[in-house]
Amino acid sequence: MLFNIIIILVILWFLGFSFSIAGNLVHILLVIALILLIIKLLRAA
Repeated sequence: MLFNIIIILVILWFLGFSFSIAGNLVHILLVIALILLIIKLLRAA
């Protein structure tokens, strides 16, 4: 479930970066995706 959210956020980041929509929102999505990935990795360890 968490991995799916990470994938969706990264895809949205790439789409936003490609079309230059919503400027800073693109980077916020990337940061959220990275934080979720780190949480997932820490819980798995």
